[in-house]
Amino acid sequence: MPSRALVLTAGLGTRLRPLTCVRAKAAVPVNGDALVRRIIRWLVSRGISDLILNLHHKPDTIAGIVGDGSDLDARVRYSWEQPVLGSAGGPHHALALLADPFVIVNGDTLTNVDVGALAQMHDASGAHVTMALIPNPRPEQYGGVLVSEDGWVTGFTRRDPAAQSFHFIGVQMAAARVFAGLPDGVPAESVGSLYPRLLQQNPRAIKAFTSDATFQDIGTPDDYLRTSIELASAEGDRLTAGSAVRINESAHLLRTAVWDDVAIGDRVSLVECVVGDGVRVPDGGRFERCVLLPATACEPGPGQRVEGDLLVAPF
Repeated sequence: MPSRALVLTAGLGTRLRPLTCVRAKAAVPVNGDALVRRIIRWLVSRGISDLILNLHHKPDTIAGIVGDGSDLDARVRYSWEQPVLGSAGGPHHALALLADPFVIVNGDTLTNVDVGALAQMHDASGAHVTMALIPNPRPEQYGGVLVSEDGWVTGFTRRDPAAQSFHFIGVQMAAARVFAGLPDGVPAESVGSLYPRLLQQNPRAIKAFTSDATFQDIGTPDDYLRTSIELASAEGDRLTAGSAVRINESAHLLRTAVWDDVAIGDRVSLVECVVGDGVRVPDGGRFERCVLLPATACEPGPGQRVEGDLLVAPF
């Protein structure tokens, strides 16, 4: 088993906006438990407890809920990025803190993939990189990974509902030399740039670890709420279990996630909403399938609006 893992938590979370106006993507609560804490707990349960988290966007929201990781039986250290360095530049910048080889875990997905089996395959194959893949569940939404009959990655494809491809579920094992030649402090992407170059140099550089592992996405507000509701059904409903939450007894909430420091007034109706930190929903407010944030959180994007003290973002 590898001794260390890098959890990629530095990203801007653009697709999850406007929720990422108030928290880093990895810090969002999923059924009452921050995504990054779920990932750390999963890695520790697989025997990997020496962890590096990279930080850039809203780093305090991650460091504040993880700290040194001791309450999760982990040792957590941080790799700071300015600017954000991407899925290849981030690992390069953190190499001094990592062992060789090491696990890389995307900080925005949940899976139960067998990391031990992936590590065994990586060691036996002699690959530079081994990627955890499942049959692409939504090729119209996710770009795909192309795999040969003997289990080697041959390339990557854009979103295409007609394509026969696999989906990368955010867990991989890599040799340090894959990233060592990159310039430090310069943004670089793995699947988008580095890995295609690696395959040109060596068609057997990237091994495919295919399985039927679970995969739960947190990519967009719709994905986030769907995953939160699924976990609430499986674990017990903690969707409204944030800190300092006050919900009037006459309010009606249905399939709605509530974060911290929230007050929901009299006769409020919320259906499939996400209520972010610091929100005050006034008496009689009625909202469906939207994100609610304080109006001061960020400028409204296309299709979004300000209502009183609320930023309302339908999804």
